[in-house]
Amino acid sequence: QVQLVESGGGLVQAGGSLRLSCAASGSIFSINHMAWYRQAPGKQREWVASIRSGTITNYLDSVKGRFTISRDNAKNTVYLQMNNLKPEDTAVYYCNAVPNWLPWGQGTQVTVSS
Repeated sequence: QVQLVESGGGLVQAGGSLRLSCAASGSIFSINHMAWYRQAPGKQREWVASIRSGTITNYLDSVKGRFTISRDNAKNTVYLQMNNLKPEDTAVYYCNAVPNWLPWGQGTQVTVSS
């Protein structure tokens, strides 16, 4: 079964940028719909962005214009470019298929300081 490993998180000041990666242990070529999610302390996990059919992307309103999701099927990797980060973006970020039928990875911590 495909396993997911997220990386690229860290501590950044408000206005900074990070690029998250989600590497799959197996091929994700056949998984049409992939997404990033996040979970802030004390809150439920929420959907952030998704990509399907290679190029169709959708974003949470609060990240539109700042985040960009992409994928590289040859590398079995999904990316999330995050620009102009805000303190409210602080969370653990995860990727998964849509619906979430893959096992969840460990996530990657993103902390944005004001």
